[in-house]
Amino acid sequence: MFIGSLSKLLGGSNLLDRRSHEPRATPSYMCSQPKAACGEHQQTPKGESGVHGKMKVLNVVGARPNFVKIAPILRAFEAVNARPEIGRVESLLVHTEQHYDDAMSAAFFTDLQIQPSHYTLGVGSGSHAVQTAEVMRRFEPVVMEERPDVVLVVGDVNSTAACALTAAKLGVRVAHVEAGLRSFDRSMPEEINRIVTDALSDFLFTTESSANENLQREGHPPEKVFFVGNVMIDSLLACRRMAERSTILERMGLTPKRYGADYALVTLHRPSNVDAVEPLAAILDALAQLSWELPVVLPVHPRTRARLQEFKLTHYVDPLVLNGTPVVIRPGRISLFEPVGYLDFLRLMSAARVVLTDSGGIQDETTCLGVPCLTLRENTERPVTMTSGTSTLVGTDRDRILSGARGALDNGRSALTLPPMWDGHAAERIVDVLVEKVTGDVPRQAFYHTAGSE
Repeated sequence: MFIGSLSKLLGGSNLLDRRSHEPRATPSYMCSQPKAACGEHQQTPKGESGVHGKMKVLNVVGARPNFVKIAPILRAFEAVNARPEIGRVESLLVHTEQHYDDAMSAAFFTDLQIQPSHYTLGVGSGSHAVQTAEVMRRFEPVVMEERPDVVLVVGDVNSTAACALTAAKLGVRVAHVEAGLRSFDRSMPEEINRIVTDALSDFLFTTESSANENLQREGHPPEKVFFVGNVMIDSLLACRRMAERSTILERMGLTPKRYGADYALVTLHRPSNVDAVEPLAAILDALAQLSWELPVVLPVHPRTRARLQEFKLTHYVDPLVLNGTPVVIRPGRISLFEPVGYLDFLRLMSAARVVLTDSGGIQDETTCLGVPCLTLRENTERPVTMTSGTSTLVGTDRDRILSGARGALDNGRSALTLPPMWDGHAAERIVDVLVEKVTGDVPRQAFYHTAGSE
């Protein structure tokens, strides 16, 4: 079997987990043999199988934010296959396992009702260079075996850039969901991943007008850019009612109230915030001070947990508690608990008085929920969450964090108008674009706007 030969190419390790199928000859444009052995490569036009009315898409995930973004896209592909006039899309899921433990991965698959991936690559953690290289090494045989028309990547993690680069080198079209977002801070690894992925992509799916402007300024052809909305909001709106049934507040001893329970929710994981003692200590000091005014709860990321020990900052926090048990609430201390699944976290976020985060996606989600959000960064790639949402940049300065938190507590929630196209249908628009552009079929309804048509 061809899978066996791939395993040998990868040093005999069992890196691929795929349902059994008959082997297929490798097309010339993906041939791994040197030119002297197989002649000059004759590149097959991108999307050739799409021309014949059949489209195959490899959907790539690697880290927790990716799961939230891919779930509605997978459902949209399933809906296309239920349409008799099309019904010819093969959608496969590849999980690089950049996040691989139950809390970071399996729980989200369960909550978002994502079926087991067709391929699991077992990449795991490592430096940026090692992780990126390992994703490419393990993903290339998958692309060569499956011969997709499109590789679809989401977000800005290392798996996103690595799989985009692999696909582009093999002559396969790349679709990037959340294209064009820019923090203009190249010290952020995610910013490098965004720029690289967009440069390689044939389909650029954007969430807000600033992304369209960024891509135009960088010289991307407008016919590649599609303003479709936000797939994270698709997931949130689809799951919000289920999340309301979560008992996480009761299990953790946080009593819900009509306009938010009396606690602040924190997420903290970005390397620039936790990998140096000064910013981490300043943030923790502000949070500990805030905890005299209301409980501060933090589902602690493995990276952050390790740095608390390394930098001897555990005096700011109470001991970690297991999921499903009451958190320890003491003034002057931050209450730690293990990471939770998507539905439980959505319930925690929905009921919080204020959210403090260095995450990008949580800025989007709090905007949709109307929950005040303090972003523990000096910049954001999501400016619409400040102009039309609930996010405020406070950086890592102790006094700015405390001032912002107290202002949010005083002002409470306010009525919001969601950003354009954040209506729960972004994934449908993405799939309609791909069906139309790759197979030539006219989609059911062309919701999307090309850049410049807003």
